Amino acid sequence: MEVPAGSATRTPSVVITPLKGLFQLDLASIWRFRELLYFLVWRDVILRFKQTLIGGAWVILQPVITMVIFTLIFSKLARIPSDGVPYPVFAFCALLPWSFFSAALARSSSSVVNNANLVTKIYFPRLLIPFAASLGPLVDLIFSFLVLLAMMVWFRVVPTWGLLALPLFLWLAIMTALAVGLWFSALNVRYRDVGNIIPFLIQAWMYASPVAYPVSLVPQKWRLLYSLNPMVGVIEGFRWALLGKGSLDPVMLALSLVVVSALFFGGVVFFKRTEQTFADVI
Repeated sequence: MEVPAGSATRTPSVVITPLKGLFQLDLASIWRFRELLYFLVWRDVILRFKQTLIGGAWVILQPVITMVIFTLIFSKLARIPSDGVPYPVFAFCALLPWSFFSAALARSSSSVVNNANLVTKIYFPRLLIPFAASLGPLVDLIFSFLVLLAMMVWFRVVPTWGLLALPLFLWLAIMTALAVGLWFSALNVRYRDVGNIIPFLIQAWMYASPVAYPVSLVPQKWRLLYSLNPMVGVIEGFRWALLGKGSLDPVMLALSLVVVSALFFGGVVFFKRTEQTFADVI
């Protein structure tokens, strides 16, 4: 087969140009670079447990210790009701999505700054960085879920058919952490104060969510405003799906979906608009 002259020296080239349209987001690049996304998630998981004394046991110890503290303070001392469910199961069921959300938000918010060596050296879709940071804590969630199942067996709590809807609420938790993380990860590149704000925000957000108490304690006149917190719908959805307690309020779920969708879309647009200066500022 005859090779045309000069063709042997040709190499493929890619021209990188900045996005021009406000909504030209190129989300398809996430799928094209899916293998890189997988390796970024796997790298984060390996690094978290590398050179630790007890390894993955930290994944279980943190929510268990928090559950014990909540039980002593909110159940034994404050006498917070738990909708007829043993309080340890009631609290731990809420700590599942909350622990995932808080970890995913903290890691995604600092993900771009922590990967400065990648951002300044090679090109790839920068969205992969907060995406990978948000997905890594799913490994922690899986181990904690096994602990919850053991607790439900011990306390003789039988799940309902609502368990089939659990992936929906898990997806909503992932999208909430990613949506907020996109905003903070981009802001953290320019304003390092954001790194100091995140721990305080997570702590305040936890008390504004029904982790240690049921939604029934919130006055009815404040329920609509309270439901603007998307983690309210996530946590109540987990309890409804796993414990069969409470009612799945369609208004609360719809509000959560609307808020998360707006935050995610706005976060992607803001991230894509600011990523052009990451390499210069970081």
